[in-house]
Amino acid sequence: MHEADLPRSPSVWFEAWKRLRRDRVGMGALVVVAVFFVVVLLSLTGVVASGWQKEVGLPFAPPTLMGADPQQQAEVKKPHAPNVDISDVDPLAPYYAEWKRRAAEIKTVVEERQATLPFGGDRIGRDVLAKAIKGSQVSILVGLLAAALATVIGTVLGALAGYFGGKLDDLLEWVYNVFTSVPYILLIFAIAAVFKSGPVARALEGGIAPVIIILGVVGWTGIYRLVRAEYIKHRSREYVRAAEAIGAGHAARMFGHILPNISHVVLVQLSLNVVAFIKAEVILSFLGMGVPIDMVSWGTMLNEAQTELVLGKWWQLAAATTVMAVFVTAFALLTDALRDAMDPKLR
Repeated sequence: MHEADLPRSPSVWFEAWKRLRRDRVGMGALVVVAVFFVVVLLSLTGVVASGWQKEVGLPFAPPTLMGADPQQQAEVKKPHAPNVDISDVDPLAPYYAEWKRRAAEIKTVVEERQATLPFGGDRIGRDVLAKAIKGSQVSILVGLLAAALATVIGTVLGALAGYFGGKLDDLLEWVYNVFTSVPYILLIFAIAAVFKSGPVARALEGGIAPVIIILGVVGWTGIYRLVRAEYIKHRSREYVRAAEAIGAGHAARMFGHILPNISHVVLVQLSLNVVAFIKAEVILSFLGMGVPIDMVSWGTMLNEAQTELVLGKWWQLAAATTVMAVFVTAFALLTDALRDAMDPKLR
């Protein structure tokens, strides 16, 4: 019998995919998350929401379903005072013609703006739907990249502590206790304040890099604890001893043999961190310590919406919270489904 004819056991990932496909809630969440990722990709490439900063509507343009605001329309169409020659009594009269021409140009631009927008407009007439799409790109990218950074830091430190033990484990446990002794949100604010001033701020001026680094540096502790515990359990198992017997080095045993066997723990914790870091970015941006003012995220939209809500303009708040709630809920459900599908006890 040839080797190719021998039966092969299905891989761990194939079995996990089979279990995930049987989970209707998990598959539904996967579709929603995939749609968001496609929208983020289209936004990154400029296919959609590239003109989110354009003032395409009237200030506080209502959603299309509500119809145009009659008071706003009347304000736009309000007639101007008739032309009167007052050059004999007013020394500024020669300049009035130029001012009038400029005012007419501004009025023409205003009249060309749309009275309603699909999801409404903000205080200067930007499309709330385009802002929500662009905000999804920024918030989701921050969550994904910060979670990836925290996962790398936590996994490497947890692997070192759990595999080698001894004084290295004691040192890393001390660092872990220092980070966890400070309330999570206060630690984020403290590091964000440092990143907002001084040479660090100048070196990382603009973009979402500061927020990603802040969240990644603060958020590694959870996965560190889990990975450390898994490495302590696996470092003395037979397959690791066998790898040592055939001459595999420490790095090969740590990341070539043990890590693939605990990958389900890492993946699930990565998914949990994405949701947690998106929420953290929203809080930071809402308080003005997150993404720059020339960018938009769900947090900055909520920041703007708090003043608009006082005026009865609720549509930006509704757009930001709806989009954020749908993605976070779908991603959380997908994480639960992945955890069940990759649970070794269910194999």
